[in-house]
Parts: sequence; C-alpha cells; structure tokens
Amino acid sequence: MTGLRELKKQQTRNRIADVAIRLFAERGFDNVAVAAIAREAEVSEATVFNYFPSKEDLVYGGMDEFEEALVEAVRERKEGQSAFGAFREFLLQPRGALTSGQTDRIATAARIIAGSPALQARELRSFDRHTAALAEVLQREGQAAPWVVANALIGVQRAMKDAVHRHALAGRHGDHITKDVIEQARVALDVLERGL
Repeated sequence: MTGLRELKKQQTRNRIADVAIRLFAERGFDNVAVAAIAREAEVSEATVFNYFPSKEDLVYGGMDEFEEALVEAVRERKEGQSAFGAFREFLLQPRGALTSGQTDRIATAARIIAGSPALQARELRSFDRHTAALAEVLQREGQAAPWVVANALIGVQRAMKDAVHRHALAGRHGDHITKDVIEQARVALDVLERGL
C-alpha cells in the first residue's frame, strides 16, 4: 500500500506534468519556461527538476519509463523464454494511456511534439538509447546481428507510438485505438518472427 508521503509526491508530480502539458498545448513547448510551469504548479523550479530532470522529460518521462521496462522485460525474462518472446509479450500488453482512456491527452501530446523540433530530437535520442540498451542485452546473450535485431524490434514499438498518435489526432478513442494498434504490432511481430 502506498504511504501518504508517496501519495503526496505522486500528486505533486502529476500536478506539475498536467500544468506543463496545458501550457505547452496553449503556447508551444519552446515558448514555455520551466519557471512558468513552477509558478502555475505552485512549486519551485528546483522541485520541477527534482521530478523531471529536463524540460523534455515533462513530455517524455512516461515513454522513457515504458522503454526501460521493455528492455528490462527482455533482460529479466523467464528461463527458457526467448528474447523475442519476452519482447513480444511485453509489447502486446496494453499499458498506460492505452488502458486509461486518455485519448485526449495523447492527442495533445502528439500536437505538442509535432510543433517542437527539440522534442522530436529528444524522441529520437530516447529511441536510440533504448535500442542500444536492447542490442547490448542481445549481444551478451549471443544473438546474431544484435544491433539489427534491436533496431527491428524497437522499430515495431516506434510504429505503435506513431499509430497511437495518428489515431488520437484523428479523433478516435479508447478501445478502438488499443485494438487497432495492438493488432498492427502483432502482425509486424509475426513478420519479424518468421524472418528472425
């Protein structure tokens, strides 16, 4: 059970993130200073940076957590399970915004990202970092062409993210997005599995 202190910390984190997303949506990511976010969230700038190490993390913190968990699922998979099997199992389980009906928030984030070269560059760095981490796990386990395999697998996750954004921006909601994106990922992974 979560203690009161942890609950308060989570509430503060959520308030900061909510304020940041609202301000980014209203003014554009590049036009909002961290000081403005702190002021609106009624915290200090230091508090913002305690929860989010960079301004970009206000948008990408959740994606980084997801990708780190994805690599960890492959690294710590059950004995006898293939790396591909662990990746597939993790990726095809709806999580986060796909299960919580936050389609409007996804669409808002997609618009914010589309309007900011800084965020687009940050997204590429995040995908590159997690691709390298996955390739390292695969290489340690003797996977042939680990960098190619890691890029192919992370490419499916990137395609899922792009599809979620397209659906949300087109006004689709909830279960429709989840089912469609999971099915697209399943088909892509089937193709890769036959090739791999």
